[in-house]
Amino acid sequence: MDMNPIDLGRIEVLQVLDEHGNVDQARDPGLSDSELLAVHRAMVLTRSFDSRMLTMQRQGEMGTFAPNLGQEACMIGQVWELTRQDWFSPSYRSFGAQIHRGWPMERLFLLWSGYHEGFPPPEGVNDMPFSIVIGSHVLPAVGIAMGMRRRNNNDCVVVNFGDGAMSQGAVSEAFNFAMVDRAPVVFVCENNGWAISTPTKLQYATDHLAGRGVAFGLSSIRVDGNDILGMIAAMREATRRARDGEGPTFVEAITYRMSLHTTADDPTVYRDSADSDPWHSRCPINRMEKYLEGRGLLSKEAAEKVKLEADAEVLEARERFRKIAKARPREVFDHLYKVTPSELEDQRNEYLSRLDRKGVD
Repeated sequence: MDMNPIDLGRIEVLQVLDEHGNVDQARDPGLSDSELLAVHRAMVLTRSFDSRMLTMQRQGEMGTFAPNLGQEACMIGQVWELTRQDWFSPSYRSFGAQIHRGWPMERLFLLWSGYHEGFPPPEGVNDMPFSIVIGSHVLPAVGIAMGMRRRNNNDCVVVNFGDGAMSQGAVSEAFNFAMVDRAPVVFVCENNGWAISTPTKLQYATDHLAGRGVAFGLSSIRVDGNDILGMIAAMREATRRARDGEGPTFVEAITYRMSLHTTADDPTVYRDSADSDPWHSRCPINRMEKYLEGRGLLSKEAAEKVKLEADAEVLEARERFRKIAKARPREVFDHLYKVTPSELEDQRNEYLSRLDRKGVD
């Protein structure tokens, strides 16, 4: 696969697995049967978690979060090639990748329901805490990669962000720093068609974002982000380049946000269903199941069993979450100041007195 800087007018999309389950043998990353089934299961688990989170949020049990329905291949594909020593710097729509990286699902439930215990990465997982501020995490990820290069440890960093972040100056600065330093970092832009309510056609005047990487000297490629095999193939080459000292890579993954921007959003206000309808046939899980069925690796009955097992696993995590998610209203004023200002101390005392009168622990 050629990932050298290319003519801006000839940037093509890498696709290995098409919508009908057909594979381009020349570009197939060559996963084993067991790996193919594991990739499929990881995507199904991601969707099950997303679905359950949405139900819990609508029932008042979860805070606002960003669903990733339809982006499962993009999520799993970008971290599939990473080792435990590599680092991952996620944005806020990355829980599928986080689960694959080793985050217990109950920890992510805690995170999105507002408990601080859910925010720090688990022990032994080389992930940064996810970022809400658009594009703010990209420069720190490059800094980690710059440190790796100086230590000569042959590891790499993957950092993801959405198409909206490409309008942030910090991302351009990160591209420049990474290229000048030859940092072992892979930038993954999840181009899902919308920056909240702003479509890509109103964000930039070209028909691609990959050209921006080329402008900074980065090896750049566009990938069908709903094609799990294409994502893995692109990331395999990108991480190899990083580890071999060949510098950073920019991967523009073309996908689509089938659900809400966040659960505080109503996409029917700003987009027509006709825009979304064609993407149903491009579902990353459906096309993978067609491929596996054609290979004789997964029947329809077996696929349904995988889904039921994933749903059950998520429900088990939900029950673990419920056992540890206990509100602690008396800690509201803690951790704000080393020395609490007197006026805030007065407010705290009044607040605690009210809890005492109501018998709240």
